[in-house]
Amino acid sequence: MPEVIAHSLFTEFDISLFASGKHFKLYEKFGAHPLELDGVDGVYFSVWAPSAKTVSVIGDFNSWDGSQYQLNVRWDSSGIWEGFIPSAKKGMRYKFRITSNNNDVVTEKIDPYALFFEESPKTASIIWDISDYSWNDRSWMGYRKDKNSLDKPYSVYEIHAGSWKKKAEGNKFLSYRELADELVTYVKEMNFTHVEFMPIMEYPYDPSWGYQLIGYFAPTSRFGSPQDFMYLIDEFHKNDIGVILDWVPSHFPSDAHGLGFFDGSHLYEHPDTKKGYHPDWKSLIFNYERNEVRSFLISNALFWLDRYHIDGLRVDAVASMIYLDYSREHGEWDPNEFGGNENLAAISFLKDFNQAVYQNFDGVQTIAEESTAFPMVTKPVSLGGLGFGMKWMMGWMHDTLEYFGKDPIHRKHHQNDITFSLAYAFTENFMLPLSHDEVVYGKHSILGRMPGDEWQRFANLRLLYGYMFTHPGTKILFMGGEFGQYEEWNFETSLDWHLLDYEPHQKLQTFVKDLNLFYKSYPALYEKGFSIEGFEWISYGDEANSVITYMRKGHDRENDLVVVCNFTSVVRENYKIGLPRKGVLTEVFNSDKTTYGGSGIKNSIPLKASEVQRDGKPFSAEITLSPLALIVFSFK
Repeated sequence: MPEVIAHSLFTEFDISLFASGKHFKLYEKFGAHPLELDGVDGVYFSVWAPSAKTVSVIGDFNSWDGSQYQLNVRWDSSGIWEGFIPSAKKGMRYKFRITSNNNDVVTEKIDPYALFFEESPKTASIIWDISDYSWNDRSWMGYRKDKNSLDKPYSVYEIHAGSWKKKAEGNKFLSYRELADELVTYVKEMNFTHVEFMPIMEYPYDPSWGYQLIGYFAPTSRFGSPQDFMYLIDEFHKNDIGVILDWVPSHFPSDAHGLGFFDGSHLYEHPDTKKGYHPDWKSLIFNYERNEVRSFLISNALFWLDRYHIDGLRVDAVASMIYLDYSREHGEWDPNEFGGNENLAAISFLKDFNQAVYQNFDGVQTIAEESTAFPMVTKPVSLGGLGFGMKWMMGWMHDTLEYFGKDPIHRKHHQNDITFSLAYAFTENFMLPLSHDEVVYGKHSILGRMPGDEWQRFANLRLLYGYMFTHPGTKILFMGGEFGQYEEWNFETSLDWHLLDYEPHQKLQTFVKDLNLFYKSYPALYEKGFSIEGFEWISYGDEANSVITYMRKGHDRENDLVVVCNFTSVVRENYKIGLPRKGVLTEVFNSDKTTYGGSGIKNSIPLKASEVQRDGKPFSAEITLSPLALIVFSFK
């Protein structure tokens, strides 16, 4: 049998941290590491498989012969198998061949820490090294802490890399390098501050959109190499754009080559199907009670922040993690030790994850997709919270889309739908999402939800986006929404870029570009975005006219803005709005501009507040309300 040379990257302290759930850099130890040992080039392999009888490395270097290259199990009962193989080289394919103590079951598994994979549908891991990439984003990394903080503008463009744009010939993906040319330029031109990628980690099944991960430490090879993905991130950073990744610690697929039943036992997944199987997605759920699994997941999160310079992680399906009864009927779940429905281990894991992220990296953010009213999601762990930086405001999304889907003539009966979000807007650090989930499965595109004729649909959409960008909280918009994609999103095809041949779509795109710039240019819209001090109602009770008026405030009173939304197509002249003090209103943004496809009705001259009470305020001014429009005034 060819020799496997005994070698280890693990110290006793590493083993202790791993077993206690506190080792957060396991990617430096596990996996395949090309190195030189005693003057000989080769690869050190290690894998966690405590229920294995034997573990061999099979690959291009031994004709995939499982009788060769058997790894050595550590003496310390950690369940780690390891060894150095001289004939293995970077670029070669490999898997672990595991014979289990459980009835001698033999499986061929991927490396859970692999940095690169064969392109799907092939499944082998590839020996790789990412330490040779030379980053060019030192400037961004130096000032990221200021750029990426919660009192700065945060306008996120959500991307599915495989369907943003495709090559006309053969409907082929753009590569990471091609995206670095086209996508980076586009996002910068559109004035977004950040981009968010739907899961980019390796996944086997395209219709999962990437949410069924296999290779947690590898960017998918569909679009190129790990270094190619690094180059894409580099280009975003060089253009002052932050990069957020979707991260999925909630579940994983049961594909035979993946993490499920990895060593013949329930190693990564919880052994109790009430906690270890997801009925909605037919997938496996991580065992958050197992310390080694917690170390694996938190190491993975920190890996992307460390090795790929990622600026934020959006954590998918948090509600499915923290509730034992999520998507389960009575009898399909067991209460926790206190009789509740909370998954205490998952909650503890999320707290550990957030603490590890914020303790180890400056200027990054974690974002929870949490769809319930679970308390204190964005409060510090030290105060009893989960510790996230932000949380998606799903209630705002649902109520707002419900409201905008109604004919304007009926909106006066549903005023509460558009104002209710402000009753709880400051209980968390909320991000307002119009995401991919809202443009699939028969829900229609965002434009397709708008009522009326073509002019009204586009006016409604501009009003929706304007309301979104002046509402407290950060913003996220799914690709295609910025130019009025008509059809629902289809992951198999490109966005309908040909729509930009038509004036309404061109003008909507111009509007979103200008709206992003307006948002970034006015501190009142972001400096106190998570504080009640940054918002003041002027009027939310004019149901008869379907009009709401509010103020946004920053640190300097000179930057205050007055926002008026007219949710009907009726033009209203001499409309009185209350004001809290003396000052002059100057129109600084109007979604009804002709350059955006609007009617061009506006307030042309500055308007001085008079000492006439209105809306419970001591001063007031008369304005002209454009139809189906958002109007913003500076107030000095």
